[in-house]
Amino acid sequence: MQRLNVLFTETFKEDATSIQKIAESGSNRRYQRMYGSSFSVIGVYGESIRENKAFIAMSKHFKQCNINVPRVLAVSEDFHYYITEDLGQISLFDCLNQKDIFPLLQKTISQLPIIQFEAGKTLDYSVCFPQSEFNKRTVFWDLNYFKYEFLKPSGIEFDEELLENEFELMSDILLKGKDNTFMYRDFQSRNVMIKDGEPWFIDFQGGRKGPIYYDLASFIYQAKAKFSEGTKEALIKTYLEALKPSKDISYNTFKKEFSYFVLFRILQTLGAYGFRGLVEHKSHFIQSIPYAIANLKQTLNTYSFPEFPYLTKLLEQLTNMYQVSETIDSDKLIVRIFSFSYKKGIPEDYSGNGGGFVFDCRALHNPGKYDEYKQLTGLDKPVIDFIENNGEMQLFLNHVSAIADSSVERYLKRGFTNLMFSFGCTGGRHRSVYAAQHLAEHIAKKYGVMVVLTHREQSIITSL
Repeated sequence: MQRLNVLFTETFKEDATSIQKIAESGSNRRYQRMYGSSFSVIGVYGESIRENKAFIAMSKHFKQCNINVPRVLAVSEDFHYYITEDLGQISLFDCLNQKDIFPLLQKTISQLPIIQFEAGKTLDYSVCFPQSEFNKRTVFWDLNYFKYEFLKPSGIEFDEELLENEFELMSDILLKGKDNTFMYRDFQSRNVMIKDGEPWFIDFQGGRKGPIYYDLASFIYQAKAKFSEGTKEALIKTYLEALKPSKDISYNTFKKEFSYFVLFRILQTLGAYGFRGLVEHKSHFIQSIPYAIANLKQTLNTYSFPEFPYLTKLLEQLTNMYQVSETIDSDKLIVRIFSFSYKKGIPEDYSGNGGGFVFDCRALHNPGKYDEYKQLTGLDKPVIDFIENNGEMQLFLNHVSAIADSSVERYLKRGFTNLMFSFGCTGGRHRSVYAAQHLAEHIAKKYGVMVVLTHREQSIITSL
């Protein structure tokens, strides 16, 4: 990121006094907060020049339309680096637990039609990346993202032709309406910064021409936002009221079309979580899967999709397989337990607690050395028998359970909400899986707290 330092110096005629790395999200862009003598800015590196150019052009256009977006202050000659205005460190997502949050949600939602219609009608869509409009190709990118990165790794057997037939129908339904409007595409509370009590918008570089429903679905069905059904309904009505100067549409007509985009957006989200979590093993996304499954379960309870009987059946299987409750109470203790392979790294912790406890199972006798166990896991009876007959594991778990019990009891007493245990072995298949499974069952039975168990290398997530 040295090039950003040079760009900073060239732009502001002084060197940065300090630099703070900003945690990466789901993209390949890298961010850092750069401090000058009396100000701060955000430095960005993006691998994709086209994506960077899209953000820069859209930021300029939205600014001209009086929309609250960060100004681009400097751009490197090769377009890999740029510097933007610093909007601070408080996002709308950070504020969601505030009791008086609803007026700010309304204010944010009321800006959406302005972005979609007022800015959208004069935007040069040729700058958009990777596509200039929401079309059949982009629909199938997201549907196949779900199919290959989440559904297939889940292990659920499915008829690909039946699923593709319903994907074709879904594509036709999603694309039947045409408006000359801007589709933000990632319009959600993490991409809304709060500055001086006003919403400011970021991460719109993936936007394109598209239908109005997608962005509202993205916002109110964001998995971790956990809006109540009453709040969702109120936000839909807020949006429709703000929409009237541009397009007057009845509540019932809107709600029916909207439901298809809710389902589509959830599938896209599961695909992203599957790729970033189950494939790339990024713990933040693995930990987000239970929220997305709970969101899916609530959606299937709220809306009916008779046009997609086969897809609905598969989605119901997913919700049953992951065994995730419809609500995950962030005010109560959640214990997250992982099994993993040391070859692929220790699971990351995004709760802010620093990762909790990590236990190394590699000193224990390894079933994976024997051919008859190599294709099995620590959940299979032959492996369980092997581990339990040896006796080493029980002694190991006795010590682990003593540490775990003490920690859980202390966390409950102090009102903490996140505790994490991870068990690693060579392949993340036998010893670590057995140990993680048993500790999860022990804590859930003894304390009655929610336990989210992830066997990372098997792509298995359950809640106990």
